[in-house]
Amino acid sequence: MDPVVALVLGVSCLLLLSVWRHRSGRGELPPGPTPLPIIGNILQIDVKDISKSLRHLSKVYGPVFTLYLGMKPIVVLHGYEAVKEALVDHGEEFAGRDSIPILKRRKKNIGIVFSNGKTWKEIRRFSLMTLRNFGMGKRSIEDRVQEEARCLVEELRKTNGSPCDPTFILGCAPCNVICSIIFKNRFDYQDPDFLTLMNKINENVRILSSAWAQVYNNFPALIDYLPGRHHILFKNIDYIINYILEKVKEHEESLDVNDPRDFIDCFLIKMAQEKDNQGLEYTYENLVYAASDLFNAGTESTSTTLRHALLLLLKHPQVTAKVQEEIQCVIGRHRSPCMQDRSRMPYTDAVLYEIQRYIDLLPVNLPHAVTCDVKFRNYLIPKGTAIWTSLTSVLHDNKEFPHPEIFDPGHFLDEHGNLKKSDYFMPFSSGKRMCVGESLARMELFLFLTTILQHFHLKSQVDPKELNNTPIANGLTSLPPLYKLCFIPV
Repeated sequence: MDPVVALVLGVSCLLLLSVWRHRSGRGELPPGPTPLPIIGNILQIDVKDISKSLRHLSKVYGPVFTLYLGMKPIVVLHGYEAVKEALVDHGEEFAGRDSIPILKRRKKNIGIVFSNGKTWKEIRRFSLMTLRNFGMGKRSIEDRVQEEARCLVEELRKTNGSPCDPTFILGCAPCNVICSIIFKNRFDYQDPDFLTLMNKINENVRILSSAWAQVYNNFPALIDYLPGRHHILFKNIDYIINYILEKVKEHEESLDVNDPRDFIDCFLIKMAQEKDNQGLEYTYENLVYAASDLFNAGTESTSTTLRHALLLLLKHPQVTAKVQEEIQCVIGRHRSPCMQDRSRMPYTDAVLYEIQRYIDLLPVNLPHAVTCDVKFRNYLIPKGTAIWTSLTSVLHDNKEFPHPEIFDPGHFLDEHGNLKKSDYFMPFSSGKRMCVGESLARMELFLFLTTILQHFHLKSQVDPKELNNTPIANGLTSLPPLYKLCFIPV
């Protein structure tokens, strides 16, 4: 057979197969734009700003619609009512986790973030319990965050009020907190191992938030064979996994079951207790990947939020001044902020809420999957179908938050200046897959930012009105633009 004829026949068969799969697989899935053979709806999605594309599509197809990435159907939930109905009212059915192709190559479906079923429930329960009860009568997590906040202030003092890019320093602080929880010890900010870990984490987040990563997630089979930054991501993930594995081996050699020092010790003790259990949730592999999940999420999400926060405080000096006034009134200058202070600082609390609402850190959340066939709003969603929940559509709802595109702490204050909470506040997602580290992240944001503003005035290099806070990437994570500022001692 002529090679050209064979090629044409092969492509034609693929196209026909694609059309057949689309038509036969839709069943009672929600309506959506007509997918093209092979590539699905990829041409109708701006990979640089997926949330914007979903917003436009929701105006045409409603709050629940179906997209195809390649030949894979994804049900999109847009708006508070649809997201809440799925994640909270039908929490068990929507508690599955769909894989992210670019991470699946290395992360596997174990640990906390990407596991499912019994493994996910057991490892998540154990991790939550360990984080809540951590300290075993010794140092609490709040003590560790306060200590790191003091170290952060000392590092910022070393800048001597000169312009600096805060990216690295703001990454070190939350990373050290999670290191003290997982590995027992914090690192010096100049430790070579620490510097390497920080560089790899920062690089991974930039890659995952890039348009290239979104393309990879649509065509993983093809891009596996092409050069690109995803290969750097794979190497970085391998490095972090191997680093944690070495720490686990060190812990085994010095483990005292009567005196657990950190998360790894607690997990090793649980492994010994469950050694006769046939469930096999408590394994070395699950330990390493659970620690990796805590390490990566506990570092980068808080670090990125802090970078957004300082940029917003630079751009809105009147807000910063009010926060510093409240800090001076409630805490003063001579003691460290503590979590008990937060209840007496409604304006600062509202600013923290508004920062997280405004920056919309995870625009489309991590992908969910339905755990069984689900009847949802008169549609039948087959078991295993991927679910995207648009957190942007909730956090930027213009009925709940007037002028959501404007940074305004008043979104979370009542007419008397008291904190006004909102069910629409979902930066950590909602339901059964809600972020394990939510309480730690909120503690870090409050203690780090109040400690910084207690000791420094923030000075911009340009007129605050000229500062650009538009994210430079809006894929998996919303990343702030690079900027410099001066930390002027109070």
